[in-house]
Amino acid sequence: MSVLSRLRSAFFRLRRGKAEAPRVPDGEVFLVFADTGEVIRAERILKAGGMDVKVMAPPPALRTGCDMVLVISLVHALRAVATLEERQLAPLRTAQAKDALLEPVSLFQTKDYGEWLMVRAANMKLTVEKSSGRIVNVSGGGCPDVPYLAAELVGKSILEADPAREGGQTLCGYALFLAARELRKLHASAKSGADA
Repeated sequence: MSVLSRLRSAFFRLRRGKAEAPRVPDGEVFLVFADTGEVIRAERILKAGGMDVKVMAPPPALRTGCDMVLVISLVHALRAVATLEERQLAPLRTAQAKDALLEPVSLFQTKDYGEWLMVRAANMKLTVEKSSGRIVNVSGGGCPDVPYLAAELVGKSILEADPAREGGQTLCGYALFLAARELRKLHASAKSGADA
């Protein structure tokens, strides 16, 4: 019986007055989808509903061909799945992260090259000049929009550039959006550290 099935069952027993409120263990639940487009739509729906959800790389045991999963707290998983089912976007599978084999994998890898900082998200790399925050390189992927996105992003400030607004519509475009968001956080924290 899946984690969500056990939670649903406990909820209905509680509503009928046949059980005490279950102790909800701490933890996270993976929401696994068929493709990246579904992950992107599900993330938007859940965030619009006020739920805190993260996009991460799936552990090997949960890979379906899509190299992203959503991770949400166990406490909010039932509500998240119900919300997605209402929108005809039910996950293929849910799994609780409870052992080392199901630990989420960071979607980001960061490499410091002295004057430049590179963030890799999934299969895309975005590099900025640390002093100015200017994007100096976009690489990776194999999606048809990568050359266009590279031409639009290189030379812009990481604080202004938004791959999603620049027209990215593929896994590569979404990975660039995530890399840009991560680089903005790193750039902001480096600037605040330098100002202190």
